[in-house]
Amino acid sequence: MCDALGNEKGPKYQRLALGIEREIREGRLPTGTKLPAHRLLAHQLNITAGTVSRAYRELERLGLVSSRVGDGTYVKLNGEGPAGEEGFRNAISLDDSVVDLSRNKHIPGQDVALLGQALEAIARQPRVLAELSDYTPEGGLHRYREAGARWFRHSQVDVRPEQVLCTNGAQHALMACLPAIVKPGETVATEQLSYPGLISAARQLGIRLEGVEVDCDGLVPEALDDVCRNTRISVLYCTPTLQNPTTSNMPVARREALAAVCRKHNLIIIEDDAHGLLSTERPPALQVFAPERTLLISSLSKAVSAGLRVGYVQVPETLWNRLAGAIRASCWMATPLSLEVASQWILDGTADRLRLAQIEEVERRKAIVEPLLQGLNYHSRLDCSHFWIEIPEPWRAIEIEESLRQKRVLVKSSEAFAVGRRAVPQFIRASVSSTEADDQLEQGFQALVGALNDVPREDLLVRPEGLWW
Repeated sequence: MCDALGNEKGPKYQRLALGIEREIREGRLPTGTKLPAHRLLAHQLNITAGTVSRAYRELERLGLVSSRVGDGTYVKLNGEGPAGEEGFRNAISLDDSVVDLSRNKHIPGQDVALLGQALEAIARQPRVLAELSDYTPEGGLHRYREAGARWFRHSQVDVRPEQVLCTNGAQHALMACLPAIVKPGETVATEQLSYPGLISAARQLGIRLEGVEVDCDGLVPEALDDVCRNTRISVLYCTPTLQNPTTSNMPVARREALAAVCRKHNLIIIEDDAHGLLSTERPPALQVFAPERTLLISSLSKAVSAGLRVGYVQVPETLWNRLAGAIRASCWMATPLSLEVASQWILDGTADRLRLAQIEEVERRKAIVEPLLQGLNYHSRLDCSHFWIEIPEPWRAIEIEESLRQKRVLVKSSEAFAVGRRAVPQFIRASVSSTEADDQLEQGFQALVGALNDVPREDLLVRPEGLWW
């Protein structure tokens, strides 16, 4: 990189950024390459460390590198934009030769045939069709909210229909909650490794995110307390049940402690329970321990049908009008046709049967591939649709991700979930829910294990129970 300044005119930091960009795009600096430390490169090029810092920031703005405090600056995956954006796509155009282990998604089953039957039944009801063709209240018709209240029982929450707002899926619920309670430029606390949909939404809305330490039981209340004492925080977003990506289930005592910290600092809580619906053994939602300040999000997307795009938000009375206004501003009302189908399925028990079938299918698929992972350090739970697999030093997860991509197998590295600029623990998320056939699923995990077999076996020893990264 000694000639990285090139002969172009302009400020030195721009010339340096342009030179490194050229090296990346032409393949001479491949994915996972660690760039020289600021002072070392400054010495080599006879420029200031500040000039190198500005150049690296410009490359990060372009999505070409990723910088973490205490870890360094690395070339990112193919230079394809921010990691959080790359990790948050609802669908990927793939040919049959690509094995996709990168997404947690609903596994289609009986819901496909049942949807056809439900639509045929609706078509024979003129009064219902007339309702579906007109505007409805922003919160949804009463029977839709009644169904939503019943669906929240899976979160061990007892709510009235009047406390429920209907949305077009969980992501829409999140996009309504954030602008309703957070102003652009304000900061939301979340897990150090968090849902890419939150990262994307925050970027779109101009909201800052502050990562909070997590361990094997989820977000650490004492760490949140420290963050709140040093940073102005008004909202906490978290996933206490089947956390994505770490798979943790927060125990009751920690939920109580977390609720106490949120009361101490007057935080509003956005609790995402979309994955929690797949957990058959779970504590009550965090909302139970702080009902006066928690917005609880649920949906049918992971458990029943992804394409229906039906979600629900349980809202404290003091915030109901603000959330209703956010829904009006975003789409006026959630789609009545989808809500009609979902409500019928919830009220007649079809949705719960599909949810249990989804859990059984996840368990069946995991049983196929879990024996392949013996000897690796990974985290998962019975009803969780992915494995969180550690990549030992000196390897980086993004290198494994790129190596597998070249073999036409897609996984997600921890970079896609990282919040803040601290060093990222090196893990891969591999899901069992996004492939169609069992042989393809097994093929993908065999490729993943094969990539890790290049790592010295002494680095793959399983950690003692309870340790994290």
